[in-house]
Amino acid sequence: MKRMKLVKTLVIMISVCCFAVSAWAETISMEGSTTVLPIAQKAAEAFMKVYPDVNVSVSGGGSGNGIKAIIDGTASIGNSSRFIKDKEVALAVEKGVYPVAFGVAYDCIVPVVHPSNPVSDLTLDQLKSIYEGKTTSWKAFGGPDKEIVVISRDTSSGTYEVWEEKVMNKARVYPGALLQASNGAVAQAVSKNEYAIGYVGLSYLNKDLKPITVAGVVGNQETALNGAYPVSRVLYMFTKGWPTGMTLQFINFMMHPEKGQKIVAETGYVPLY
Repeated sequence: MKRMKLVKTLVIMISVCCFAVSAWAETISMEGSTTVLPIAQKAAEAFMKVYPDVNVSVSGGGSGNGIKAIIDGTASIGNSSRFIKDKEVALAVEKGVYPVAFGVAYDCIVPVVHPSNPVSDLTLDQLKSIYEGKTTSWKAFGGPDKEIVVISRDTSSGTYEVWEEKVMNKARVYPGALLQASNGAVAQAVSKNEYAIGYVGLSYLNKDLKPITVAGVVGNQETALNGAYPVSRVLYMFTKGWPTGMTLQFINFMMHPEKGQKIVAETGYVPLY
Protein backbone atom coordinates (compact mmCIF):
# COMPACT_ATOMS: atom_id res chain seq x y z
CA MET A 1 0.00 0.00 0.00
CA LYS A 2 2.80 2.41 0.94
CA ARG A 3 4.57 1.54 -2.33
CA MET A 4 1.41 2.37 -4.34
CA LYS A 5 1.02 5.73 -2.57
CA LEU A 6 4.68 6.55 -3.27
CA VAL A 7 4.26 5.75 -6.99
CA LYS A 8 1.09 7.89 -7.18
CA THR A 9 2.88 10.76 -5.45
CA LEU A 10 5.79 10.55 -7.91
CA VAL A 11 3.41 10.51 -10.90
CA ILE A 12 1.63 13.60 -9.57
CA MET A 13 4.95 15.38 -8.96
CA ILE A 14 6.20 14.56 -12.48
CA SER A 15 2.90 15.77 -13.99
CA VAL A 16 3.08 19.03 -12.04
CA CYS A 17 6.70 19.58 -13.14
CA CYS A 18 5.84 18.91 -16.80
CA PHE A 19 2.92 21.32 -16.58
CA ALA A 20 5.16 23.98 -15.04
CA VAL A 21 7.73 23.63 -17.84
CA SER A 22 4.95 23.82 -20.45
CA ALA A 23 3.37 26.83 -18.77
CA TRP A 24 6.67 28.72 -18.74
CA ALA A 25 7.64 27.81 -22.33
CA GLU A 26 8.03 30.97 -24.41
CA THR A 27 5.59 31.56 -27.26
CA ILE A 28 6.33 33.40 -30.49
CA SER A 29 3.22 34.34 -32.45
CA MET A 30 3.33 35.36 -36.11
CA GLU A 31 0.46 36.83 -38.11
CA GLY A 32 -0.05 38.47 -41.48
CA SER A 33 0.87 37.98 -45.12
CA THR A 34 -0.17 34.76 -46.87
CA THR A 35 2.79 35.32 -49.22
CA VAL A 36 5.20 35.04 -46.29
CA LEU A 37 3.16 32.20 -44.76
CA PRO A 38 5.04 29.27 -46.41
CA ILE A 39 8.37 30.69 -45.20
CA ALA A 40 7.01 31.35 -41.70
CA GLN A 41 5.46 27.89 -41.34
CA LYS A 42 8.55 25.99 -42.44
CA ALA A 43 10.87 28.22 -40.40
CA ALA A 44 8.67 27.77 -37.31
CA GLU A 45 8.90 23.98 -37.61
CA ALA A 46 12.68 24.07 -38.01
CA PHE A 47 13.11 26.58 -35.16
CA MET A 48 11.06 24.46 -32.72
CA LYS A 49 13.29 21.47 -33.46
CA VAL A 50 16.30 23.54 -32.38
CA TYR A 51 14.40 25.08 -29.42
CA PRO A 52 11.85 22.46 -28.30
CA ASP A 53 10.77 24.56 -25.30
CA VAL A 54 9.58 27.38 -27.58
CA ASN A 55 6.14 27.33 -29.20
CA VAL A 56 5.85 29.20 -32.52
CA SER A 57 2.33 29.82 -33.83
CA VAL A 58 1.69 31.07 -37.37
CA SER A 59 -1.45 32.45 -39.02
CA GLY A 60 -2.31 34.38 -42.20
CA GLY A 61 -4.84 37.16 -42.61
CA GLY A 62 -2.98 39.61 -44.85
CA SER A 63 -0.11 42.07 -44.49
CA GLY A 64 -2.31 44.83 -43.06
CA ASN A 65 -3.48 42.52 -40.28
CA GLY A 66 0.11 41.48 -39.53
CA ILE A 67 1.26 45.07 -39.07
CA LYS A 68 -1.88 45.87 -37.06
CA ALA A 69 -1.10 42.93 -34.76
CA ILE A 70 2.36 44.38 -34.05
CA ILE A 71 0.91 47.81 -33.31
CA ASP A 72 -1.77 46.31 -31.04
CA GLY A 73 0.73 43.98 -29.36
CA THR A 74 -1.22 40.82 -30.21
CA ALA A 75 1.64 39.19 -32.15
CA SER A 76 5.41 38.89 -31.70
CA ILE A 77 6.06 39.16 -35.44
CA GLY A 78 3.94 40.73 -38.18
CA ASN A 79 4.60 39.21 -41.61
CA SER A 80 4.15 41.55 -44.57
CA SER A 81 4.67 41.41 -48.32
CA ARG A 82 4.95 45.21 -48.44
CA PHE A 83 6.63 47.93 -46.40
CA ILE A 84 4.76 49.66 -43.59
CA LYS A 85 2.63 52.66 -44.66
CA ASP A 86 3.05 56.19 -43.31
CA LYS A 87 -0.39 56.09 -41.69
CA GLU A 88 0.53 52.81 -39.94
CA VAL A 89 3.76 54.37 -38.65
CA ALA A 90 1.77 57.37 -37.35
CA LEU A 91 -0.71 55.09 -35.58
CA ALA A 92 2.12 53.04 -34.07
CA VAL A 93 3.96 56.10 -32.75
CA GLU A 94 0.68 57.43 -31.35
CA LYS A 95 0.43 54.20 -29.34
CA GLY A 96 4.09 54.33 -28.28
CA VAL A 97 5.11 51.51 -30.63
CA TYR A 98 8.14 51.66 -32.94
CA PRO A 99 7.95 48.84 -35.53
CA VAL A 100 11.24 47.45 -36.80
CA ALA A 101 11.37 45.92 -40.30
CA PHE A 102 13.48 42.90 -41.23
CA GLY A 103 13.69 42.00 -44.90
CA VAL A 104 13.75 38.19 -45.11
CA ALA A 105 13.34 37.40 -48.84
CA TYR A 106 12.75 38.69 -52.35
CA ASP A 107 9.69 37.71 -54.38
CA CYS A 108 8.09 38.22 -57.78
CA ILE A 109 4.34 38.66 -58.21
CA VAL A 110 3.60 36.48 -61.23
CA PRO A 111 0.47 36.69 -63.41
CA VAL A 112 -0.98 33.20 -63.87
CA VAL A 113 -3.57 31.61 -66.17
CA HIS A 114 -4.98 28.12 -66.72
CA PRO A 115 -2.46 25.77 -68.44
CA SER A 116 -4.80 25.44 -71.45
CA ASN A 117 -4.61 29.19 -72.18
CA PRO A 118 -2.38 29.89 -75.24
CA VAL A 119 -1.47 33.40 -74.03
CA SER A 120 2.05 33.39 -72.56
CA ASP A 121 3.18 37.03 -72.36
CA LEU A 122 1.54 40.34 -71.41
CA THR A 123 2.91 43.85 -70.97
CA LEU A 124 2.25 45.97 -67.89
CA ASP A 125 -0.17 48.10 -69.92
CA GLN A 126 -2.07 45.00 -71.06
CA LEU A 127 -2.30 43.68 -67.50
CA LYS A 128 -3.56 47.08 -66.34
CA SER A 129 -6.17 47.11 -69.11
CA ILE A 130 -7.42 43.65 -68.05
CA TYR A 131 -7.61 44.56 -64.37
CA GLU A 132 -9.33 47.87 -65.07
CA GLY A 133 -11.97 45.97 -67.03
CA LYS A 134 -11.13 47.77 -70.30
CA THR A 135 -10.04 44.64 -72.19
CA THR A 136 -12.52 41.85 -71.59
CA SER A 137 -11.73 39.11 -74.13
CA TRP A 138 -8.70 36.84 -74.51
CA LYS A 139 -9.01 37.35 -78.26
CA ALA A 140 -7.26 40.72 -77.88
CA PHE A 141 -4.06 38.87 -76.92
CA GLY A 142 -4.26 35.99 -79.40
CA GLY A 143 -6.33 33.74 -77.17
CA PRO A 144 -9.87 32.39 -77.51
CA ASP A 145 -12.84 34.70 -78.03
CA LYS A 146 -13.88 34.22 -74.42
CA GLU A 147 -14.47 36.65 -71.56
CA ILE A 148 -11.52 37.13 -69.22
CA VAL A 149 -12.34 36.10 -65.65
CA VAL A 150 -10.35 38.53 -63.50
CA ILE A 151 -9.20 37.27 -60.11
CA SER A 152 -7.56 39.66 -57.65
CA ARG A 153 -6.69 39.96 -53.97
CA ASP A 154 -8.65 41.84 -51.32
CA THR A 155 -7.47 45.30 -50.28
CA SER A 156 -5.95 44.12 -46.95
CA SER A 157 -3.39 42.15 -48.94
CA GLY A 158 0.17 43.41 -49.35
CA THR A 159 0.32 41.55 -52.67
CA TYR A 160 -2.67 43.55 -53.88
CA GLU A 161 -1.06 46.82 -52.81
CA VAL A 162 2.20 46.06 -54.66
CA TRP A 163 0.14 45.03 -57.72
CA GLU A 164 -1.88 48.25 -57.43
CA GLU A 165 1.33 50.31 -57.30
CA LYS A 166 3.45 48.56 -59.94
CA VAL A 167 0.81 47.36 -62.41
CA MET A 168 -2.26 49.52 -61.89
CA ASN A 169 -0.40 52.81 -61.24
CA LYS A 170 -2.87 53.42 -58.40
CA ALA A 171 -5.93 52.78 -60.65
CA ARG A 172 -8.52 50.60 -58.95
CA VAL A 173 -9.30 47.05 -59.97
CA TYR A 174 -12.70 47.01 -61.67
CA PRO A 175 -15.72 45.96 -59.54
CA GLY A 176 -16.37 42.76 -61.52
CA ALA A 177 -13.12 41.16 -60.37
CA LEU A 178 -13.41 38.14 -58.08
CA LEU A 179 -11.54 38.95 -54.86
CA GLN A 180 -9.69 36.24 -52.96
CA ALA A 181 -8.30 36.31 -49.42
CA SER A 182 -4.99 34.52 -50.07
CA ASN A 183 -2.41 33.47 -52.64
CA GLY A 184 -3.61 29.89 -52.26
CA ALA A 185 -7.20 30.87 -52.99
CA VAL A 186 -6.13 32.74 -56.14
CA ALA A 187 -4.07 29.74 -57.31
CA GLN A 188 -6.98 27.38 -56.75
CA ALA A 189 -9.50 29.64 -58.51
CA VAL A 190 -7.30 30.06 -61.60
CA SER A 191 -6.47 26.35 -61.79
CA LYS A 192 -10.20 25.56 -62.01
CA ASN A 193 -11.16 28.15 -64.66
CA GLU A 194 -9.62 28.01 -68.14
CA TYR A 195 -10.49 31.66 -68.84
CA ALA A 196 -9.23 33.13 -65.55
CA ILE A 197 -6.20 35.29 -64.76
CA GLY A 198 -4.73 35.97 -61.33
CA TYR A 199 -1.41 36.79 -59.66
CA VAL A 200 0.57 34.98 -56.97
CA GLY A 201 3.95 34.94 -55.23
CA LEU A 202 6.68 32.61 -56.51
CA SER A 203 6.05 29.95 -53.85
CA TYR A 204 2.50 29.38 -55.12
CA LEU A 205 3.42 28.45 -58.71
CA ASN A 206 2.59 24.84 -59.50
CA LYS A 207 1.77 22.47 -62.37
CA ASP A 208 -1.89 23.56 -62.33
CA LEU A 209 -0.94 27.15 -63.20
CA LYS A 210 0.73 28.68 -66.25
CA PRO A 211 2.99 31.63 -65.35
CA ILE A 212 2.82 34.60 -67.72
CA THR A 213 5.98 36.55 -68.57
CA VAL A 214 5.74 40.33 -68.25
CA ALA A 215 7.05 42.12 -71.35
CA GLY A 216 9.10 39.02 -72.09
CA VAL A 217 10.71 38.81 -68.63
CA VAL A 218 10.30 35.67 -66.54
CA GLY A 219 9.72 36.14 -62.82
CA ASN A 220 12.44 34.13 -61.05
CA GLN A 221 15.40 34.39 -58.66
CA GLU A 222 17.73 36.03 -61.17
CA THR A 223 15.28 38.69 -62.40
CA ALA A 224 14.13 39.47 -58.85
CA LEU A 225 17.71 40.11 -57.74
CA ASN A 226 18.85 42.12 -60.78
CA GLY A 227 15.65 44.19 -60.94
CA ALA A 228 14.73 43.08 -64.48
CA TYR A 229 11.33 41.75 -63.43
CA PRO A 230 8.97 44.73 -63.05
CA VAL A 231 6.72 43.32 -60.31
CA SER A 232 9.20 42.23 -57.65
CA ARG A 233 9.33 43.13 -53.96
CA VAL A 234 10.94 42.46 -50.58
CA LEU A 235 9.14 40.30 -48.00
CA TYR A 236 9.28 41.50 -44.39
CA MET A 237 8.93 40.44 -40.79
CA PHE A 238 8.10 43.32 -38.42
CA THR A 239 8.58 43.39 -34.67
CA LYS A 240 7.29 45.73 -31.97
CA GLY A 241 10.50 47.63 -31.30
CA TRP A 242 13.87 45.88 -31.40
CA PRO A 243 13.22 42.18 -30.70
CA THR A 244 14.48 40.48 -27.56
CA GLY A 245 14.59 36.96 -26.15
CA MET A 246 13.47 34.13 -28.41
CA THR A 247 11.88 36.54 -30.89
CA LEU A 248 15.36 37.93 -31.55
CA GLN A 249 16.68 34.38 -31.81
CA PHE A 250 14.01 33.63 -34.43
CA ILE A 251 14.87 36.73 -36.49
CA ASN A 252 18.57 35.76 -36.34
CA PHE A 253 17.56 32.25 -37.41
CA MET A 254 15.70 33.72 -40.41
CA MET A 255 18.75 35.74 -41.49
CA HIS A 256 21.23 32.85 -41.21
CA PRO A 257 22.39 31.70 -44.69
CA GLU A 258 22.28 28.00 -43.75
CA LYS A 259 19.06 28.17 -41.73
CA GLY A 260 16.28 30.65 -42.48
CA GLN A 261 17.67 31.75 -45.84
CA LYS A 262 17.96 28.12 -46.90
CA ILE A 263 14.28 27.72 -46.02
CA VAL A 264 13.47 30.80 -48.12
CA ALA A 265 15.02 29.06 -51.14
CA GLU A 266 13.31 25.76 -50.35
CA THR A 267 9.88 27.43 -50.32
CA GLY A 268 10.45 28.91 -53.78
CA TYR A 269 11.37 32.47 -52.84
CA VAL A 270 14.65 34.33 -53.34
CA PRO A 271 17.14 34.44 -50.43
CA LEU A 272 18.67 37.76 -49.43
CA TYR A 273 22.01 36.09 -48.62
